[in-house]
Amino acid sequence: MKLIRTQDAVGHVLCHDMTQIIVGVTKDARFRKGHIVREEDIPVLLSMGKEYLYVWEKQEGMLHEDEAAEILCDAAQNDHMQRSEVKEGKIELKATSEGLLQVDVERLMRINSLGEVMIATRRNFSRVKAGDKLAGMRVIPLVIDAEKMHKVAAIAGPSNPLLSIRPYLIRRCTILVTGNEVKKGIIEDSFSQIVERKLSELGVTVSAKILTGDDEAYISACIRQAVADGAEMVLCTGGMSVDPDDRTPKAIRDSGARIVSYGAPVLPGAMFLVSYLGDVPVLGLPGCVMYAQRTIFDVLLPRFVAKVPVTARDIASLGNGGLCLQCEPCTFPTCGFGGGGL
Repeated sequence: MKLIRTQDAVGHVLCHDMTQIIVGVTKDARFRKGHIVREEDIPVLLSMGKEYLYVWEKQEGMLHEDEAAEILCDAAQNDHMQRSEVKEGKIELKATSEGLLQVDVERLMRINSLGEVMIATRRNFSRVKAGDKLAGMRVIPLVIDAEKMHKVAAIAGPSNPLLSIRPYLIRRCTILVTGNEVKKGIIEDSFSQIVERKLSELGVTVSAKILTGDDEAYISACIRQAVADGAEMVLCTGGMSVDPDDRTPKAIRDSGARIVSYGAPVLPGAMFLVSYLGDVPVLGLPGCVMYAQRTIFDVLLPRFVAKVPVTARDIASLGNGGLCLQCEPCTFPTCGFGGGGL
């Protein structure tokens, strides 16, 4: 840094905060470190008693924090995102549409491990709406080696930002309500009503609802027929435990669906079943979906609706953060439940 006359400082970058004191009104930083001095700032600085200023001296191979923040922003920003103006070396990103936020966790880790740079994001697979804050980024020092920022750009690649918002694509769903007691009218179906409410949160409507009873062959046939009729997702409610009269897992398997996982390290939701018939998700919903406020179904549903494939590894990773604390009031999805996904 170098010391120059305040009158000569226009266009230069301040190396430290400048505090303005107005008795009875304010005592705060009037100009922050990294501020680029403008013509209109000169009278204010002089009124603060600043006749000389320490400013950043441009060095070959070094970048100012604002320049470096732009590189971090380019590494993170994708479609359906809006960036803020750079302020004190920091840029924030907000969503411009609803969808599922995907974060390339591995590359984010590589960038944050370089040192002197940081990108902080919402959790991977967060549900977001237009206006939601997605990420903030900055470099730590006032100036940074340009070579380090070249490494950031190389990790991000020329057209593959770390963040993306996947729109919700599935709009129609079929629900198969299992249980002979429901089919025979002994008890009223309340399960599907709860499921419909959760689907509506993501804009999904139920195009068909079938009371299948516990006939495995009939459940399997209904799954196949639903997919043939154009269902984009099939949900089977209940019958997911290991009791002898719980037939849903076998019925799903017999339908020809490829089982990804039967069981998950999540409570509530340990008996959740994920499968695909072709590219159509066929899910077995355990009874906890009916009585617990939030379950594994709430955690994974946005991924299915956005047509993001769910793997056995994805499900296994949910154990870290997979215990719902059943808080009152419930703050899902802004809590830590389900936060361990990759």
